[in-house]
Amino acid sequence: MNFYSITFSPTGGTQRVADILSHTLAASVEAVDLTDRSRDFSSLSFSSSDVCLVSVPSYGGRVPQPAAQRLAQIQGGGARAILVCVYGNRAYEDTLVELQDLLTQAGFSCVAGVAAVAEHSILRKFAAGRPNQADEATLTAFGQEIGRRLEEGTLPQPLTLPGNRPYRPFGVIPMHPKAGKSCQGCGLCAQTCPVGAIPVDQPTQVDEKACISCMRCVSVCPRHSRSVNPLVLSAASLKLKKACTQPKACELFL
Repeated sequence: MNFYSITFSPTGGTQRVADILSHTLAASVEAVDLTDRSRDFSSLSFSSSDVCLVSVPSYGGRVPQPAAQRLAQIQGGGARAILVCVYGNRAYEDTLVELQDLLTQAGFSCVAGVAAVAEHSILRKFAAGRPNQADEATLTAFGQEIGRRLEEGTLPQPLTLPGNRPYRPFGVIPMHPKAGKSCQGCGLCAQTCPVGAIPVDQPTQVDEKACISCMRCVSVCPRHSRSVNPLVLSAASLKLKKACTQPKACELFL
């Protein structure tokens, strides 16, 4: 049995959750980075003997569009898929059911689902420090239970997950980080942007139509030069304060 961790994690929160689960589930893990826009995902194919942990963040209660497009190119080949949705303590809404539909259509067999909380990628005061020690213990226990069920062959089919079909309309607060005066044009943001929204030859610029507000450029900038308009951040914080303040727990679906 080969184990793969397929992850879309622009700022690292989803990756941390995926790492906790994958290290519990398997001694050897092959990573597939869905943020790598240069990769040909149509060349990826799996078989029924494989297990894939597929982890995405929730963007406005949906699967990020680039992740959805790249997952749709993969040939599942009957591989068992463990679905992971990571959100910033607001709500994940239709993310898990959309991910289930995408993977089913790609030929995967969806056997388990996890919803986990990580620090909000834009408004970092929400769910700050998560996944924390308690989350890690919970996720480790989840991983152990999923692993036991995989070995015993007792994972239920079909998998029932929370969410709605049709999905909620896709929409997030548009926040496009801009480069400040401290930018030295190193181009790291342009090289690592999951959608190529930052011109390589003009890294101080951004294509706002292409930008998905994932904050990868903010997280990788060595001089902390890229940022979002503070007035927009303040307005968004006030809007989400009530929904994001009360800590939410990780959830397991089998």
